[in-house]
This record gives sequence, structure tokens and C-alpha cells, in this order.
Amino acid sequence: MGKADLNKQKKRESLLDTAFELFTTKGLPQTSIADIVERAGVAKGTFYLYFKDKYDIKDRLIVHKTGQLFVNAYDELKKRPDITDLSDRIIFICDHVLDALSANKALVSLISKDLSWGVFKRVLTTSDDGVDFRDIYDNMIKESGRGIRSPEMMLFLIVELVGATGYSAIMYSSPVTLDELKPDLFRSIRSIIDQFTQ
Repeated sequence: MGKADLNKQKKRESLLDTAFELFTTKGLPQTSIADIVERAGVAKGTFYLYFKDKYDIKDRLIVHKTGQLFVNAYDELKKRPDITDLSDRIIFICDHVLDALSANKALVSLISKDLSWGVFKRVLTTSDDGVDFRDIYDNMIKESGRGIRSPEMMLFLIVELVGATGYSAIMYSSPVTLDELKPDLFRSIRSIIDQFTQ
């Protein structure tokens, strides 16, 4: 990557980081594009090189932050070669992501209930981190030796289940805390994977 590309990446990262800070402290409605560019130290025209409006940066920010969660979870999984079972690997990633979200309620608040299939599918196909999550998922299935019918449907059900129940447990401890939820959630994930195993 050349110096110009690095500079562009730094500006984009600065805009994303600044938008995250402002959206989570002031709120989306109270944050203007002028606030973002002033705090990021870039010209307003620079903002429009990367984003259409503040709703576009919010959507991209959610995809970016969510992508980072999955990169971090996968990096941790790679440190655990003893975890070879597909169910155990998927649960490890879900557990890591849920713990990271629990430690960052500002991010959960920004994501709101957007940690859903629509956002996850964007992460799968548009990662800014150079990681192809689709390949990771497909390789995990291949390495497991399991025949999985409809891998995308299986992932959809897991993502929706984890996103909805995790959000309620993290933000409201409802109907239970995250720690109380995890055993039943992980049993449900295993059940979903078993139903899709041929």
C-alpha cells in the first residue's frame, strides 16, 4: 500500500472513529457532518469522498465495528488449535463477540438491534479489514468434515438468534443476564447446527 493509500485509509478511519465517538456521546440526531469533520480535522469535502451522509457513515460504522469484532474473535480462535468441532468453533466465536459487546455498551447502543443478518451479510461481503468471512465460514465447515445443507440458512438462524437475545441480555438483562443466557443460547446453537448436519 502506497503513501497516498495509507493517507486515505487514515482519513477514513479518523472519520469512522470520530463519528463513533459523537454518535455514542451526543446521539445520531444531534450529530452533524460539520461536527464530525471538525473533530476529525478534515475538510467537509473529504467526508463526501467516503460517505453520502451521516446515515451512510453510521451504517458503514456498524459494518466496520462488527467486522472488527469477528476479526478479533477469529484471531482468538486461531490461537486454539484444540477447538476443532464445528459447533465448538462457532460457539467460541459467538461467545467472544458477545463478551466484546458486553464490554462496550456504547457499541451495542449504536448497533441497537442491527446486529442482524442484514448487517452480518454486509460484513461477510464487504470487510474493510482484508478478511473474507465467507471463506472463513466455508473453510470451518469444510474442515469439520460435516455435510451441512444450506450453510447460509444455518448461519442466518444463528446470527439472528445471537443478535436478538444477546442485545436484550446485554442492554436490559432481560429476561436474564448474558451469563445466564449463554448456556441455553449455546445449546440452541448446537441444536441448529445438528439440524443442518446431513
